[in-house]
Amino acid sequence: MESLGKIRNIGIMAHIDAGKTTSTERILFYTGRSHKLGEVHDGTAVMDWMEQEQERGITITSAATTCFWADHQINIIDTPGHVDFTVEVERCLRVLDGAVAVFCAVGGVEPQSETVWRQADKYHVPRIAFVNKMDRVGASFTGCIAEMERRLGASPVAITLPAGSEDVFFGVIDLPAQRLLRFTEESLGQTVLEEPIPDAYRDASSAARMQLLEKLADFDEKLMEKYLSDQEISPDEIHAALRKATLALKLVPVLCGSAFKNKGIQPLLDAVVRYLPSPLDIPPVEGMGPQGQRVLRRADPKEKLSALVFKLQSDAFVGSLAFVRVYSGVLGLGQKFFNPRQKKTEKLSKLLKLHANKREEVRQLGAGEIGAVVGLKFTRTGDTLCEADDSIVLENIAFPEPVIGIAIEAKTKADEERLKKSLAEIAREDPGFRVSVSEDTGQTIISGMGELHLEVVVDRLAREFKVEANVGEPQVSYRESITRPAQAEERFETPLGGKEQYGHVKIELVPGEKGQGNSFEILVDEGEIPALYLEAIRKAVLDSLESGPLVGYPLIDVKALLVGGSYDEEKSTEMAFGIAATVACSRAAAEAAAVLLEPIMRLEIITPDEYLGDVINDLNRKGAQILSLDAGKGVQVVDAKVPLAEMFGYSTELRSSTQGRATFSMQFSEFAEVPARRAEAIIQKIRGVV
Repeated sequence: MESLGKIRNIGIMAHIDAGKTTSTERILFYTGRSHKLGEVHDGTAVMDWMEQEQERGITITSAATTCFWADHQINIIDTPGHVDFTVEVERCLRVLDGAVAVFCAVGGVEPQSETVWRQADKYHVPRIAFVNKMDRVGASFTGCIAEMERRLGASPVAITLPAGSEDVFFGVIDLPAQRLLRFTEESLGQTVLEEPIPDAYRDASSAARMQLLEKLADFDEKLMEKYLSDQEISPDEIHAALRKATLALKLVPVLCGSAFKNKGIQPLLDAVVRYLPSPLDIPPVEGMGPQGQRVLRRADPKEKLSALVFKLQSDAFVGSLAFVRVYSGVLGLGQKFFNPRQKKTEKLSKLLKLHANKREEVRQLGAGEIGAVVGLKFTRTGDTLCEADDSIVLENIAFPEPVIGIAIEAKTKADEERLKKSLAEIAREDPGFRVSVSEDTGQTIISGMGELHLEVVVDRLAREFKVEANVGEPQVSYRESITRPAQAEERFETPLGGKEQYGHVKIELVPGEKGQGNSFEILVDEGEIPALYLEAIRKAVLDSLESGPLVGYPLIDVKALLVGGSYDEEKSTEMAFGIAATVACSRAAAEAAAVLLEPIMRLEIITPDEYLGDVINDLNRKGAQILSLDAGKGVQVVDAKVPLAEMFGYSTELRSSTQGRATFSMQFSEFAEVPARRAEAIIQKIRGVV
């Protein structure tokens, strides 16, 4: 148990290009995990091991590694920053105990920074912040902290200050220890010199330390007494109070540095060890027992096993890898395990600890550890593994729905079956990716989180799976919803399979709250319809909502109510009730004034001042809603909402209209009703094509 207290399971998260992967590369170098500095820009980053990542200079898949610092084991997951791969962040934050949020000192809090911050809030993940790129022109440490307060609603507190900035950034000031830390260039930052704080920075560091102590006094009574009586407060006392406030999600310690220039990483590692939780610091994991009862498991190897599979990945050497977080007990070779969600028994052939795409075989993974499993046949992302004589289901991971689709077909007849199998394999490992077949045209449609997401999938098909495919133009993945209540009744009374069948239901559909999804409520008693038929009705209704009355897109935000019906003791069957419910639901949807919904994207554009007019005019042509305009140093930041249908190929448009000087980022915001005239044109086009 003592060793559990020295484990840190952390994620590195941020907006694209804030420097997550570079920071992780420096962490691996300074902890001795790698012996040379890997760089993202020249394709040598250890954590960006996929060919697609090295070519594009971005992180696409989460990479896991283990390193050691100050007698502690740090398990790190470097997550993607591009919004198309937000599913990777979601599933990693579900299993991590703490996180390091990296911010660009120039860009501050960017759109994807907000998204990952909200994801961390959702899973109650304590975090520390690292303001990177302090050497860049326009860097502002205080500006970044102010944005964290304003845009994230966070309570940041500086524990280091930059010594110099931009091209004269030369070190950081450690506020608890009241020392200047200088990182020598000839040692690539490995040698850290401690020096007194220079006179030029003494006033600023005293004021910042006072502010730190004021904030900490609210969380530690002893520290408050010392602070009020002007007694000296030791660095250890500050660290203890900071740890307490960080674990309680009350404060976010903020450090600064420049990963690329090898400055500020060692204090960041110290902060990970000092302030982020061990598996012993997080509450017991909660699951559901076989009777639906609440079951708690502590991080203890002596407890019964509970482990969550949070990611599946194809591997050229071992087949399929399952990334797993062990919450309690021990996952060992040679044992049989039960997957209660799939109701299947599994046996492991290998257990691995990971370092990007390299791995080390081990005999077991204990409580609090993250590793990978080889040999699982039935398990899917979000499934639980427990002991063969046990049954506990941990909370699953909720994933966003795809917003864009393209048609795909094999280039040759011989590749058709291989394409089908390859797509099924990718869909198995990527919960944000879907494969469907159009009933009308027979076309295979692949759907994902954005153009880049699907581009990477097609690229993987050619490189990994050796399948050449033709793809169509990107298509928006629309949804449908209803705008008024409607009711329909269906009595199914027909002989089937040599037996009379009877089912009678009355279904009402009501518009639900926006963003709440579909739900099913039972408003009949057992005298009208016995309980044994209710599950068949529920499944039929929810399945029926997968195809709307306009053009067959899924219906969302609909509340379905079972308000009446009857049964026959001799003739009634689950199948009869299922058919009756499907027909009633479809008829009610047709009467409920359905509308077409389209994905709306949140867009942030950073453009030089002189191109602002062109950018705004273009957005107005696209029917965008401008939310805000903020001025920076020689640039304007445009925050807008715009229909996804207008955004295909936007990166090329923006580059050409601003001479390549503007940048943008985009993420899914919501589904919104398409204006009537445009909706009619879309429906006619789909009906004409499909």
